[in-house]
Formats: sequence, structure tokens, C-alpha cells
Amino acid sequence: MDDEAFARLRQTRHRDPAAIASALASRTRRPLVHGDGRLFIVAADHPARGALGVRDNPMAMASRYELLQRLVLALSRPGVDGVLGTPDIIEDLALLGALDGKVAVGSMNRGGLRGAVFEMDDRYTGYDVDSMVSSRLDAAKLLVRVNLQDPGTARTLEETAHAVTDSARARLPIMLEPFMSNWVDGKIVNDLSTEAVITSVAISCGLGASSAYTWLKLPVVKDMERVMEAATLPTLLLGGDSDGDPDETYNAWAAALALPGVHGLVVGRTLLYPQDDDVAKAVDIAAALVHGR
Repeated sequence: MDDEAFARLRQTRHRDPAAIASALASRTRRPLVHGDGRLFIVAADHPARGALGVRDNPMAMASRYELLQRLVLALSRPGVDGVLGTPDIIEDLALLGALDGKVAVGSMNRGGLRGAVFEMDDRYTGYDVDSMVSSRLDAAKLLVRVNLQDPGTARTLEETAHAVTDSARARLPIMLEPFMSNWVDGKIVNDLSTEAVITSVAISCGLGASSAYTWLKLPVVKDMERVMEAATLPTLLLGGDSDGDPDETYNAWAAALALPGVHGLVVGRTLLYPQDDDVAKAVDIAAALVHGR
């Protein structure tokens, strides 16, 4: 992508906003599950929650130009099935023609801004089911952080249940990313113990009037075999800590991808902003782990 592409993108948004709906309406779609049944999705919904940092750079994702360049590169690599994003990201990529033949996953609740006193109030400030259906998106994603010491969790669970019910009625697959979370020194910390992840799975699986279209998006933790025995829902793995050793991360993904019920990866900053800054290399390694290429 060059400066002209960004100039055209800005001009279209300024002069012809209806072009966004046209681009989404005309893009070539594919089934969520096809071929080997595996999915490799690149995640890019972090900025909308104010989470711009990667490792020691708190503003690593601040440049939308650079983020879009990295996303377009990632989506061009073999084995990358799609992208997860908020409406602004999905619509930019649609206007750039980067979504043809790809799975587009809409991010729903981004209201629990990182570091805010209201962080546990994960309000639905992004896509809703109706907008994803009308935009011809292929799946939804939401965050389910359960904090037993925070009353905001009750609202999150109720609204999440409504979202799951609405998605099932619309036959729109929906990915739930659950955590047991706690306030620690004024910050939200997710409990990544095996028992906590299993508990989060049990709670999230029971949300909504039907689980027919529900998927799980889970962290890779110790004893993943036990985690995967906690539910029968199809599961994708999330990327985890971008600070860790890349080889250890890839090995952990590979082991978890071999478990029954695990069908792929949803990874963002770890691959878009790798430690060696070689996006294509990082994406190709992950694609090979998912699809065996």
C-alpha cells in the first residue's frame, strides 16, 4: 500500500460514505467453515478499547496507516482466513478491497476501556447483530470478563446473553472470549490458571437461549486438555502474550491445536507486531501451524 491508496481511502470516506455499504455488499464471501475446517483469523479490535501498546511501546498501534498496511499484508498471505475488527477497521479493509474471499468477524463490546475505572463495564459499543447481518459479516465476537467482586459483571452477562440469543436467531456464528478477572492494584488482571479458564468456559457456554451458533475463543494455558473437556463448543485459540519467546509461543499453539475441539487461531498483536518486525514470516509460521502447510 502507498500514499495514494490512503489518499483514496480518505477521499472516499469524505465524499462518498455510501461506498462503504457498496463495498461490503459486493465483496466475495466464503463459508466460515470449509476445506480442512480450520480457521486462522487476524485480530485487530484492540485500538477501540484503548489498547494501543505492544511490548515496551505504549503507542505501537497508534498509526492507522501502519496498522492497515500490516493487516493487508497479513491478509495476503496463504492460509490466512480472515480478520476480526470493529466497524472502522472492517470498513477500511472493505474499501481497500482486502476482504474478498475472507472471513469478516465483527467485534461487539469495546466499552470497557483499558485502564478505566469502568473497565469491567464491557458495554456493547461496536457492532450489533443487525448491523453485522446487514453488512454481510460472517461471524461475531465478544468479550466476557467475569469479576465476582464487581457488580458491572451482572450487566455484562445479561447483555452477552441477549447478543448470543440474537446471533442464534440470525444464524450468525458468535465467538465468546471468556475470562475470570480481578481488580489488582487498580487494574484488571485475567486469571489464567487452568481452573479459572475452565470456570469461565462453564459460565459463558450457558449464556443465551441457544448455543447452536456459539464458538469459544480461549487462551492457551497449562493443562489445555482439561480446558477442552469443559465444553463441546468449537474453539479457537487466542494469541496470548506478545512479550513471550516466539518459539515457546508457537510450540504452545501447536500442542493446543492438536486437541479435540480446537479448530484454529485468532491472533493479533503477536503477529502484526512481531519482535523481529517480520509480519509475513510470523503470519506464515502461524498459518502453517493451523493448516499444516
